[in-house]
Amino acid sequence: MKTLSEIEQAIRELPTVEARKLAGWLNEYLNDAWDKQMQTDLATGKLDQFIAKVESNIEANQVRDLNEVIDNT
Repeated sequence: MKTLSEIEQAIRELPTVEARKLAGWLNEYLNDAWDKQMQTDLATGKLDQFIAKVESNIEANQVRDLNEVIDNT
């Protein structure tokens, strides 16, 4: 099984319980991959400008409470 369509078809053939287990595993796999990418980006300086901008905004009090943003108030 090497193509996405083959994998998709195999998933369709799984019992629901097994598909849910696969979904959990895939979610964990993707979360781990995200964490590794973030660690790499931090270590290589890719996020330095973004972090500096955020820190600057915080120092200049140019931030809003997250609840304000979410509630759009």
